[in-house]
Amino acid sequence: MSEATLKLTLDPPIALLELDHGKANEMGRAQLDELDALVDRLAADDRLRALITFSRRRSRKGTPIFIAGANVTERQGWSPGEVASHVRYQRRVLARLRRLTLFHVAVVNGVALGWGTEFMITCDYRIAAPEASFGLPETGLGILPGAGGSSELWALIGLPQALRLGMTGERISAEEALRVGLIQERADSVDAGLERARALAARVARNSPTAVAAFKAAALGSVGLSPLARSELEARAYEHCLDAGEAAIGRAHFSEIRSGGEVPWGPRKPFQE
Repeated sequence: MSEATLKLTLDPPIALLELDHGKANEMGRAQLDELDALVDRLAADDRLRALITFSRRRSRKGTPIFIAGANVTERQGWSPGEVASHVRYQRRVLARLRRLTLFHVAVVNGVALGWGTEFMITCDYRIAAPEASFGLPETGLGILPGAGGSSELWALIGLPQALRLGMTGERISAEEALRVGLIQERADSVDAGLERARALAARVARNSPTAVAAFKAAALGSVGLSPLARSELEARAYEHCLDAGEAAIGRAHFSEIRSGGEVPWGPRKPFQE
């Protein structure tokens, strides 16, 4: 990663993405470019099974920060068309991250505002430390959450809660985020959250990488489809595992699977929806 504004550490089967850049982990053009390239890099590495994103960043006053928002200061002098094009780029990058075949866990401590809350949508599982807080302040700035907060967040937390956050700009705590479903677990600290995330990743790594990738693709792809179309998508994903030979490997090593032993799964073969 050029200039290491996003810190990626590979520890197969886990990739660790540490956010520690700028004044407040704000996301601008440079970080988007890196994130876009990072998705390509992670997708191509067959050793990886999970991605864990976290931050230990604190402000000079000691305030913990996950992602404080988009880098709006870089937009000074931009035309409305340039801003619109940039925000469309944000959506494309985050959509690619959402579809990454790895199990993506966020460990959040500190402020996750605007783009920070929208980043949560790209994750498969979310763990928050006690100082985490979330919010969508955009309507108070004359815009709206444009990187998934308006179009996708409702599917995660329900329409009433999404409307509450987007229309009021209210900031909520980790406890409230857990109640409404924005996060799935709370941890006592960043380190405790990372330990839990690693434990989840280890369980994913024991399973067939092809089956895991097919499951994620089928689950995400089913959103918005009719019951018949969802069933067909599931059938094709299941048959993909059969055709890849993973089901046969599972049957042949059933005793090892039950005892927690090593199983010689094949390389990850992504399922094409």
